[in-house]
Amino acid sequence: MIHNSTINQQINHRSIRKFKDQTLTAEQLNTLYTVFQHTATSMFMQNATMLHITDEGKRAKTRELCGQKYVGAEGDLFIFVVDLYRNQQIRRQLGKDDGRVHTTDIFFQGMDDTLLAWQNVANAVESMNLGYVPLGTINDHPIKMLEVLDLPKLTFPALGMQVGIPDQEPQLKPRLPLAFTTFENEYPRDFKVADLKEYDQVVTTYYDLRDANRRIDSFTNQITGDKLNDKRIDRDELPELLHKQELCLDWK
Repeated sequence: MIHNSTINQQINHRSIRKFKDQTLTAEQLNTLYTVFQHTATSMFMQNATMLHITDEGKRAKTRELCGQKYVGAEGDLFIFVVDLYRNQQIRRQLGKDDGRVHTTDIFFQGMDDTLLAWQNVANAVESMNLGYVPLGTINDHPIKMLEVLDLPKLTFPALGMQVGIPDQEPQLKPRLPLAFTTFENEYPRDFKVADLKEYDQVVTTYYDLRDANRRIDSFTNQITGDKLNDKRIDRDELPELLHKQELCLDWK
């Protein structure tokens, strides 16, 4: 396997959930903005926007909705937004109709742009010896989050990121072996859960060593547990939110 500073950083990534009480410098912020700006974009539509949340009220409300004490606390909070509003306004102000802006196809292009930009920024964060944690929880209560962020139609907050100076050194979480996740040409259909026995033990040991007072949990237990059980949660409002935002409204 090839090793260099970039690859070593990527394979040794750890999510940081405790930061020092210090915000990013203007130089660091501008660097992240510029990295965001230069991310690859589908069809050169540039359908992504990066919000830096500094308002204490919005940070507190975001923390409450995410249910995680580190969100909007120490460090800096960013929200990455699928943004089709900007291009809609360009079309309208230049005398065109909305065209395909409201379709699922264009929404997915915007989602691609946004997630590519998110990962680009994440790599830049770690290259500056900073830490981050992804915030998928910004969509735990999507309708309420939309109100907190006060976003216009044709936008969608896809993913958040808390960034700062790390104040912890968590262990490296063991990932699924490549034999279960990377294939050549065809997707195999002979998967057997019994083959995960060894990996389950590795994961159980990881949780045991990380904190003896927390759950000791295998990977398969997590997949068969509450996370994927059939129950109603606020995330089920996501289709409603997308339609409310005039997104994914396909041809009839």
